[in-house]
Amino acid sequence: MPELPEVETIKNAIQKSLKNAKILDVVVYNPNLRQKVPTDFPSQIINQKIIGYQRIAKYILIHLENRFSLILHLGMSGRIRLSDTFDLPQKHDHLVFLTTAGYMIYNDARRFGLCLCAPTVDLPCHPLFKHIGLDPFDKKLTGKWLKAKLSCKVVAIKLALLDQSLICGIGNIYASEALFLAGILPTRAANNLSLKECSILIDKIRETLIQAINAGGSTLRDYQKPDGSLGYFQNRHCVYNKTGLPCPMCTCRIEKTGGIQKINQGGRSTYFCATKQR
Repeated sequence: MPELPEVETIKNAIQKSLKNAKILDVVVYNPNLRQKVPTDFPSQIINQKIIGYQRIAKYILIHLENRFSLILHLGMSGRIRLSDTFDLPQKHDHLVFLTTAGYMIYNDARRFGLCLCAPTVDLPCHPLFKHIGLDPFDKKLTGKWLKAKLSCKVVAIKLALLDQSLICGIGNIYASEALFLAGILPTRAANNLSLKECSILIDKIRETLIQAINAGGSTLRDYQKPDGSLGYFQNRHCVYNKTGLPCPMCTCRIEKTGGIQKINQGGRSTYFCATKQR
């Protein structure tokens, strides 16, 4: 699933390409996504000018002049293509938007994503967003705030970071990477972290996400940017998917430690260095 850096990269690419274009038409080839595309969806967006772009967690929002917002989520395998021309739909092309700046095509092989429209004013209480936690870049997210939120959580800190009602947008890759940079063992009980460790962790989460956004995200399977190119932050991963390899920025000896370790937490793979992370 695309995580925050990949979604931010896609949102930025759409914004750069479409800018303040007008949506002239939309063709729905297959409405059966995670939530069915409503029958009145086209009438809510056609002939509307785009006035702004936003990312909330892993959702892309395109705000329109009629005070409605287009909501896009890519699910597990969704992708966006941007093109000057469009002839015939490719396999798994479900929606095609024609704008004054070209075409935006929504493609989703597994159909776990969604494409909806809602009044912009109602977004804070929309079912998709009303239970979402703080964005990692929200100024309210401080060490003190995180320490207070974790005080009653006995789950492992890695699992706490994946809780979208706490901090939204952090996925499996970047949770492992941030915990490594912060020197915090992913199996530590969340309520065991000190105030100092919470502050360091927030800094490392932001550092990791910013570097990943600048690198265009991580391409591990089928993620592509809207121009078809790949992200390259996977080449900078410190621990993710590096089982048994030497640990970067650490004095541990691989012949004794076995290198980077992999465990399963909550059905997801976690990678860490048992020497650097405590």
